[in-house]
Amino acid sequence: MAVKVLVVDDSSFFRRRVSEILEKDSDIKVIDFAVNGQDAVEKAAKLRPDVITMDVEMPVMDGISAVKEIMKANPTPILMFSSLTREGAGATLDALDAGAVDFLPKKFEDIARNSEEAIKSLQTKVKEIGRRRMPRMAPSMTATRAPVSDTTSRLNTRQVKPSVPQPDRSFNRTAPVSSSSAASVKASGKRYQLVAIGTSTGGPVALQTILTQLPANFPHPILLIQHMPAAFTPAFAGRLDSLCKIKVQEAKNGDRLVPGVAYLAPGGQQMMVEARGGSKTLKVFEDDSPRITYKPSVDITFASAAKAYQGDVLAVVLTGMGADGRDGARMLKQAGATIWAQDEKTCVVYGMPQAVANAGLSTESLALQDVATRVTKEVGC
Repeated sequence: MAVKVLVVDDSSFFRRRVSEILEKDSDIKVIDFAVNGQDAVEKAAKLRPDVITMDVEMPVMDGISAVKEIMKANPTPILMFSSLTREGAGATLDALDAGAVDFLPKKFEDIARNSEEAIKSLQTKVKEIGRRRMPRMAPSMTATRAPVSDTTSRLNTRQVKPSVPQPDRSFNRTAPVSSSSAASVKASGKRYQLVAIGTSTGGPVALQTILTQLPANFPHPILLIQHMPAAFTPAFAGRLDSLCKIKVQEAKNGDRLVPGVAYLAPGGQQMMVEARGGSKTLKVFEDDSPRITYKPSVDITFASAAKAYQGDVLAVVLTGMGADGRDGARMLKQAGATIWAQDEKTCVVYGMPQAVANAGLSTESLALQDVATRVTKEVGC
């Protein structure tokens, strides 16, 4: 059965363009259009689409407000279209806070090397998130989410600590393992020097869920590899830093890895670990290789961590399309590192974790809300 899509945008040209691209795939059917947020809310309730594509800036009701209303009344996977600007990045992160599952640049060519690749990326993303079915959530569940406030204030204050976004919007089909069960699991006793986390579709919410639960005295550096455009990673790192007890920063070339700091790989670049004497530093560089699809690439960072730290790494692969991270995880595993994967129930897209699990590389499959508890216990803090 074809994935049913509601396309929301105040531009008739963009609505037509998105529709034409999507319907080139026989597994996708555009069932209607909405010209503003209020129209989207009403048509989401009436038509019950499998996926909604949503613009941010619209008259009558903006996209972020529409996402909030839809997630309260008729939870639906929502894919945001965003401009690649600082303001666009902040608005898109607000939309993810409100319940959207992922985003794409409004200029499709910004996410691909050619138009055909961009078209395929949009079609694949819509089909992947459309295959999941969201549970109908009671208003009390949506009310527990962190309120979305002004982007600038959220990036520059540590005084207010919003509640962690609930994993219920991650398309759970059955109740996940409780955190109390995760807390009862004993640590392996293995020695670590680094934690590395790779993710893609659904990753911003997943990373925020995990990192906001880590204590300020976390004993190791953390590497974060999130597939994300270059314009977004500074705002995303700033937002995480404002919400977390640990320090979160966008990685820079030459950064020395220190405990209790999470380093987010810059969009459009690669991040590697280098051993220099008794310390470890980051190499961040432009990568114009046509053979590497993802920039940043989980495989590249994981592989460098295997070389620099050998087996003293705890690596976690979270929600995302494709198989990025599998080859890097294999190198880590061969060096003696520990590999965990997010479970299918709490993934937005069970692609990257599934690739690692099917290859026999991961030793645990964890519900999203259990990851932080298990990580902190495993590393001894």
